[in-house]
Amino acid sequence: MKLDILAIGVHPDDVELGCSGTIINEIKNGKKVGIVDMTQGE
Repeated sequence: MKLDILAIGVHPDDVELGCSGTIINEIKNGKKVGIVDMTQGE
């Protein structure tokens, strides 16, 4: 799947807590968004 936006965070929930409003708006505008967590929070 091709993404329009790829949000990358160091820990789980970093992207969701920091960028959720932007992500929701972009999805409503028809963008395909992916999230990558670089660690498992250890």
